[in-house]
Amino acid sequence: MQTFVNIFLGFFIFKSVGAAPITDTVIYDSEFYDIPLGDLPHPFVYDENEQSDQLETEIGTALPSIIQESYSSAPLTEEPEEEASTPKLIDGSSAQGSGVLGPQTQDGLPTCLLCACLGTTVYCDDHELEAVPPLPKETMYFYSRYNRIRKINRNDFANLNNLKRIDLSANFISEIHEDAFRRLPQLEELVLRDNRIRQLPELPSTLTFIDVSKNRLGRKGIRNEAFKDLHELQHLYITDNNLDHIPLPLPESLQALHLQNNNIQEMHEDTFCKMKDFTYVRRALEDIRLDGNPINLSKTPYAYMCLPRLPVGNLI
Repeated sequence: MQTFVNIFLGFFIFKSVGAAPITDTVIYDSEFYDIPLGDLPHPFVYDENEQSDQLETEIGTALPSIIQESYSSAPLTEEPEEEASTPKLIDGSSAQGSGVLGPQTQDGLPTCLLCACLGTTVYCDDHELEAVPPLPKETMYFYSRYNRIRKINRNDFANLNNLKRIDLSANFISEIHEDAFRRLPQLEELVLRDNRIRQLPELPSTLTFIDVSKNRLGRKGIRNEAFKDLHELQHLYITDNNLDHIPLPLPESLQALHLQNNNIQEMHEDTFCKMKDFTYVRRALEDIRLDGNPINLSKTPYAYMCLPRLPVGNLI
């Protein structure tokens, strides 16, 4: 009986020992960080029938390649920093103390920080400016309305060869230098309404639109033949200026002439037409406003024979 018990216990112990797994202990010390991942010892035994790409996938998943590079033993090289480039003006030229926000104003601020520069347009409306700020050279449209500008100097728009529109409405402008606008080769629109201007300066022949309404031009503010050579002029607005005459001659290109609320008292038969040429037709001039003037248009009926429409004004 004792022998049978010993045999049974021996068989049980032998079976238990045979079932226990034998594993190698792997210590992930820092010395393995410099060893490629494929050379690291691992406790997993893969069956020979399993696909080899599964092994490669699991190895790649265990440690991404970016981490392998970070643990690489290759010495790290510091990339040289790029030298800071010189600040550039909007027009592409470099200047000390100026940046991409345009040239400096008298207050030390870049124009495009003080104003708003969108593409080739500069908006300086309602900023209490007392002078025209320096503009980027490629400026095409400039708006500086509702400010406190009192004078337009000779060089305020110097070298702005792309400038097409200037709007200085609602300022306190009373003086404009004779050459302030004349040297602008592409200027098309000039708006100076609601100021205190007493004398118009020389105007470039490229103008197509002029609005100097609500100023103080009076009887001497517009020189003789001021608009004669403006062969592209289409719109001329001179309302509320206390004018006592229609500024002649007017270019053939003119389409709209607004002279309401002045002091015009008479008009001649050749103001718009040609007295000696009854076949002459002035088709372009379709909009003439003379209302608000102490003039009776019915006294000069032949003055409108060449026009497509009668002027608006007092006919009694």
